Amino acid sequence: MPDDGSTKMHRASLGLGGNVGDPQASMAAALGLLNAMTEIDILTVSRVYRTPPWGKVDQDWFYNCCALVRTSLTPRQLLEACLAVESKLKRVRRERWGPRIIDVDVLTYDCAIVDEDGLAIPHPHMHERAFVLLPLNEIDGTIMVREKPVSQWASDVDGTGIEPASKDGSWWLG
Repeated sequence: MPDDGSTKMHRASLGLGGNVGDPQASMAAALGLLNAMTEIDILTVSRVYRTPPWGKVDQDWFYNCCALVRTSLTPRQLLEACLAVESKLKRVRRERWGPRIIDVDVLTYDCAIVDEDGLAIPHPHMHERAFVLLPLNEIDGTIMVREKPVSQWASDVDGTGIEPASKDGSWWLG
């Protein structure tokens, strides 16, 4: 996405995950679809992490990653782009925190605090979730969430059972 100064650019972080089918392939496809949009550039992606389920624990383990993006979209438009990608990849919402083929969440957007119907930034509870904090810390621990950097939240959270499932952040490019 060229930045000719005519469009305000924003930096956002996204959390991706899934535990149905081939989650790593689904996350790679989602990142590719997002990066193909003229309003979104993927800046960097974390390693993939294999993580125990959170919330609803009687299901398969998840694979998660985080990405930093540069975008000209508003927070609401970015959320809509993420939901469109989920839909294109056949995400069906059946139960909260239940099994899913893909999940793409807007975690942060610049330093914005947004509380609107269907959109909360920073993403609610992200500061409690190791499956978000560990990959996000890997790519930018300086992001502020609830007046603390992600690196501090990541050092305080219980990451038991979470393990890297890729050697680096280039896994989605292959």
